[in-house]
Amino acid sequence: MSSKVNIKNRKASFEYQFIDKYVAGIMLLGTEIKSIRNNQANISDAYCVFIKDELFVKNLHIAEYSNGGRSNHEPKRARKLLLNRQELRKMLVKVKQKGMSIIPIRLFINEKGKAKLEISLAKGKKIYDKRESIKEKDQKRDVEREQSNRK
Repeated sequence: MSSKVNIKNRKASFEYQFIDKYVAGIMLLGTEIKSIRNNQANISDAYCVFIKDELFVKNLHIAEYSNGGRSNHEPKRARKLLLNRQELRKMLVKVKQKGMSIIPIRLFINEKGKAKLEISLAKGKKIYDKRESIKEKDQKRDVEREQSNRK
């Protein structure tokens, strides 16, 4: 089953420095997975929190399914993330450190048709780090332009 669903959080790489990346399953309702398959989700404002040693993603917006009727879901409800116990413990220890948070990077559907969320243990960038990121992007863009002009 091939799917072209690949929803990214472009703002995350600018705001955060990624330390570890994980791929987690998500507990979804039937109408939610149908909306995701229609590319009707937004993860730009989403974040992850621990509630009683379980990891939840909050503020993940999945639009209501157009043919859902009465059984439709709430667009911004908290959804449980599925990771193994060792990964959860490792993340919980690191999140308790100052400045560390868990940020969703990408929402996709794997080969088996399951919705997966790529999350990252991240540390917030300072203003000067953000300026460095902008400089690097500009330099990379200039080099690519020069190379394409030479051809």
